[in-house]
Amino acid sequence: MNHKERMLKKEGNRISMENNKPEEKNNKEKNNKILLGILAIVLLVAIGIVGYFVFFYENQGAEDNKLAYTDLIKQLADGEIEKIEMTVGSTTVKVKQKNVEEEKTAIIPSTQAFIELVQEKVADGIEFNLNQKSQNVLVSISETFFTLLPTLMIVALFILVFKMQGLGEKGKVYDQDASKEKVKFDDVAGLDEEKQEMIEIVQFLKEPKKFNEMGAKVPRGVLLYGKPGTGKTLIAKAIAGEADVPFISMSGSEFIEMFAGLGASRVRKLFEKARKVAPCIVFIDEIDAIGSRRSSGNGAESENNQTLNQLLVEMDGFDTEETIIVLAATNRPEMLDKALLRPGRFDRQITINVPDLKGREEILKIHSKDKKFAENVTLKSIAEDTAGFTGAELSNILNEAAILATINEHEVIQQEDIEEALKKVTVGLQKTSRVISDKDKKLTAYHEAGHAVVSQYLETQEPVKEISIIPRGMAGGYTMYKTNEDKNYISKTEMEERLIALLGGRAAEKIALNDISTGASNDIEVATKIAKDMVTVYGMSDVVGTISINTEKDPYELQLLGEKYTDAIGAEVKILLDNAYKEAQKLILEHMDKLHEVAEKLLKQETIDEEEFEKIFE
Repeated sequence: MNHKERMLKKEGNRISMENNKPEEKNNKEKNNKILLGILAIVLLVAIGIVGYFVFFYENQGAEDNKLAYTDLIKQLADGEIEKIEMTVGSTTVKVKQKNVEEEKTAIIPSTQAFIELVQEKVADGIEFNLNQKSQNVLVSISETFFTLLPTLMIVALFILVFKMQGLGEKGKVYDQDASKEKVKFDDVAGLDEEKQEMIEIVQFLKEPKKFNEMGAKVPRGVLLYGKPGTGKTLIAKAIAGEADVPFISMSGSEFIEMFAGLGASRVRKLFEKARKVAPCIVFIDEIDAIGSRRSSGNGAESENNQTLNQLLVEMDGFDTEETIIVLAATNRPEMLDKALLRPGRFDRQITINVPDLKGREEILKIHSKDKKFAENVTLKSIAEDTAGFTGAELSNILNEAAILATINEHEVIQQEDIEEALKKVTVGLQKTSRVISDKDKKLTAYHEAGHAVVSQYLETQEPVKEISIIPRGMAGGYTMYKTNEDKNYISKTEMEERLIALLGGRAAEKIALNDISTGASNDIEVATKIAKDMVTVYGMSDVVGTISINTEKDPYELQLLGEKYTDAIGAEVKILLDNAYKEAQKLILEHMDKLHEVAEKLLKQETIDEEEFEKIFE
């Protein structure tokens, strides 16, 4: 399996500053009050349930010994009743019949009329006891609770809605004066051009009057967009740290709730707070949650529309003297509504790109300040091996290396710890305990040897760094390549040779073992995606022509061109893959001796490094 195509890009943990102490204390007090309220409701419900069951069990036994009221009146008239016991306020009486040991119970419709009737029979020898016994306390509480339950539920619902409406006031305020450590531009590496752009924003916040006197207007908003982990949130906090102003942070998803109108209310409250502490920065992370394109839908879509409309109104409603700048971050700028992106709202849109070689080295310097490295470890070599990595991923690799060094009881972080961390993050966890049959091991060895040998004879492909048949993650083996340079563009020749390298594993299986397996499924999937993009996105087909069709954004776009174009695209993709597979087979046949040598060495020692691989081809 090819290492580069199986690389997993994990979203990095964003670096955040601590909340200031007063706000943290208030939030804790509010949370404690809500918790106490919930516990009180749970306690009342429990008492009510217990009371109900007590009442139920007290009366359950009476079901078998009930006496009908009409029978009771008849037996009273016939003189068959010996004793009657009654409790004030109760409609149930205990009856003792003559010549019957067990007492029975009867329910009377009118207590006053029944008492007068029994008192007339007392002279006939009937014993009548009227008790003042109080009702069971739990039963009384239970009856009271169930009577008040609807009212309590309505009150609880109003409190819940009120609390949720006030969530907009809880936008996290990072007070730079109260914070132990301020995030400055020096803490942000690999974004030199972006930081230069932000210096103007800092000057606006520090000296707003200077710009107002010149007639310049403060930018309403700045949109930061880029891949996850590139440092959008970090650079926003660095602006607040440099300008020494409050930084109000809130996630886009926090505005949306199940109750209609709450999103718009929270937007209003957020900007009310901003006006009180201006000059300040309002930072909305993942703004696409509320800023996506408006539609004419109902329900949740209608709520999103109201929230977005309120945000547009608030950004338009800033007074010229209010120095409030809205920073927003997203990794899906194509999802945002056009009204949000026009001048006067988000005046500036800055792309936060993946760092280049120099940027990666600077980022590694920042994250390595509190770590100890061996003398042979250089940050530049790590930066060279991590082309395409974001700042969060680079931080993760160094952290994993430190963990591995601790587990391996190394005094400092060794080169082998960094190499293992890189493999762990990109390919997956090594699975040395997995039992693999000799047949599967041989198949994997020839598959990975096929990738490596074919790549060696392709001019545009990067040099092989390591080959292994030890399972990692979902892969049975892998071939790692060196990344010597950052590439902004890829030529047609390079993409065609990339297809050949991807299908080299399948070609080796077919020629060397006269069989094929499912191990090449991922290679074929990636190769098909590349071939399809060459034809439909990059216009690299002479048959189809210079045309761009993005079916991911619009699945019906291909249908609009008609069946002729659909058939032509499918045929062209197949031709590219067939030609690549034939070329891979040709290279394997020409260099069978190298294929066998690499495969046999893999079967013997399981892993081949760069030096060992180059010796085979000397």
